[in-house]
Amino acid sequence: MNGNMIGRVFNNRYRITERIGIGGMAEVYRAQDQVLGRVVAVKVMLPQYAADSEFTHRFRQEAASAANLQSPYIVNVYDWGQDEGTYYIVMEFVHGSDLKTAIQARGAIGQRKVAEIGAQVCKALSVAHGQDIIHRDVKPQNIMIQPDGNVKVMDFGIARAKNSVKSQTSAVLGTAHYISPEQAQGKDLTPASDIYSLGIVLYEAVTGQLPFDGPDSVSVAMKQVSEYPVAPRQVNPEIDPGLEAIIMRALEKDPLSRFATVNDMKHALDDFLAGRPVNVDPDGTQLMGAAFPSGAPNATSVMEPMEGADAQGRTMVADEQRQEEGMSGKKKALIVIGIVAALALIAGLIFALVPKSGTVPDVSGKTVAEATVLLQADGYTLGTTTEIYSDTVESGIVISTDPTAGSTLAQGGTVNLTVSKGKGQVSVPNVTGKSAAEAAAAIAKEGLTAVEGTAEYSSTVEEGKVIRTDPAAGSKVDAGSNVAYILSKGSETVEVPDVSGMTQKEAEAKLTSAGLTLGDVAEQESSKVSEGDVISQNPSSGTKVAKGTSVKIVVSSGLAEPPDVEGKSEGDATDALKNAGYSVKTSYSSSESVKEGYVISQSRSGTTVTITVSTGPKSSSSSSSSSTSSSSKVSSSSTASSSTTSKAG
Repeated sequence: MNGNMIGRVFNNRYRITERIGIGGMAEVYRAQDQVLGRVVAVKVMLPQYAADSEFTHRFRQEAASAANLQSPYIVNVYDWGQDEGTYYIVMEFVHGSDLKTAIQARGAIGQRKVAEIGAQVCKALSVAHGQDIIHRDVKPQNIMIQPDGNVKVMDFGIARAKNSVKSQTSAVLGTAHYISPEQAQGKDLTPASDIYSLGIVLYEAVTGQLPFDGPDSVSVAMKQVSEYPVAPRQVNPEIDPGLEAIIMRALEKDPLSRFATVNDMKHALDDFLAGRPVNVDPDGTQLMGAAFPSGAPNATSVMEPMEGADAQGRTMVADEQRQEEGMSGKKKALIVIGIVAALALIAGLIFALVPKSGTVPDVSGKTVAEATVLLQADGYTLGTTTEIYSDTVESGIVISTDPTAGSTLAQGGTVNLTVSKGKGQVSVPNVTGKSAAEAAAAIAKEGLTAVEGTAEYSSTVEEGKVIRTDPAAGSKVDAGSNVAYILSKGSETVEVPDVSGMTQKEAEAKLTSAGLTLGDVAEQESSKVSEGDVISQNPSSGTKVAKGTSVKIVVSSGLAEPPDVEGKSEGDATDALKNAGYSVKTSYSSSESVKEGYVISQSRSGTTVTITVSTGPKSSSSSSSSSTSSSSKVSSSSTASSSTTSKAG
């Protein structure tokens, strides 16, 4: 399939350009959407699955469900269908690399980054679980890391909507290293299965290795069912116990012992990131971010500072005992030694009752968990924690202490922390006219999350540049909020319709329905176009113009009243009427008062003017033969009832 797919066009729209990945059930290609002019990813099912009627039913049902999942942390599904027996899904093309590639290249990833990734994946899964959709194949290969560090979860195309297909069919799907125990056993799945798989992902990301491995998928699946993983801190002692507790809670074999929802898991990760106590147990027991849990393997406990009284007392008693053992039995020596020992013990007790003083350590720039460990190591107790907004200190980081760092404070004293909540409300920057990359950078600079919105046509903004943002520029939003930037698709073009011969009202209606507007309306006399009808238009019909363009029209005003030609010669009258745009019809009649060849009268009917031309006086009976002959000639050629017609032009 691979070589033959390049250049193929699905649904007369998506042209395949290169293969970018292959999995167990499908190949993924980069393609060009020839309608919207954007790059997309097309996932093409392998032939052995496309030929399976049960799978194709599943595919149709679940691709539709995946297309309805809308989240900035989920790869958008734009389209899906069948083309010449091949099933395909059209998805958003995400720039960046998958988490598996990052782990293979770098090994273990920083704890805070792992927690951030986990929290964002929880957001994506929360949207799916809210629609009764279980992903079923959460693994680092399906988590894309974008250049801005945010993630997008993909491959919801094989997710199973609740009760969508038989459980027997569903049980075989998934990847052995990441499937839950119940999935390995073919049991009914719940959102808790995705939580388990995410726990595996976080374990691998923070340690650089999988919790379960084996020579084949069956052996790995069996370990998922029957074995517990090595604690992450046995692999990497620097892993925070709070993060370890979150991962191990997600990896409970019993689904009911895991986090109740992905939102609960996200809250625990948020607490870890903010340095707050991490709550992972169903009974509400809290685990401080850097305080080791009791009984944890390889845990190192911070011992309370030894009180000086006991130490000093024990030292002096030991001295006394040694001296007593070396005595020669002299009573005087015993008395002296006893007095010295008693005084030393009293002094030690007095010393113990007086608190020792120390210097408050500087914990600014530390997380609350780190600050707690440092304060306890110096013999101090953590007091209240006050959160305030800060434009300069990252959220969850200590800004200052009370008493201030360097102050003298008796050991056992309480130290209060002021912790940053990050930036407060920030203004959405104006990125109109910028490219997508420039807009994303400007939005991120303000501590906001840039999200590409649906492109729109614009007659004023160049294609590929930002039209506006949502929320609008200048709006006040919480730091970290999503800001969508809307790119221009350029001007939308339409074809100008032909409105010639229509009335002005009809022409306006047709232009409006085509997405155009009626512009200037001029009038012009016309002998060919009825009064009120369109003679011409600008731009002409068939021209491609931007949507909303105005079209000018020229409307016929008909003809002006014909000129008065009575008394003019037949030739002059005919020329004058033709020049005025009229057709001329001529009739002849005798006249006693109008000279032969001149117009007696005229009448108009539409664009035709009939003129009556004089043939001179009527002939008398006494006329000479020549006159008779002449009259007869006139009479035979032109009588009062005879006529000819001459058209203008």
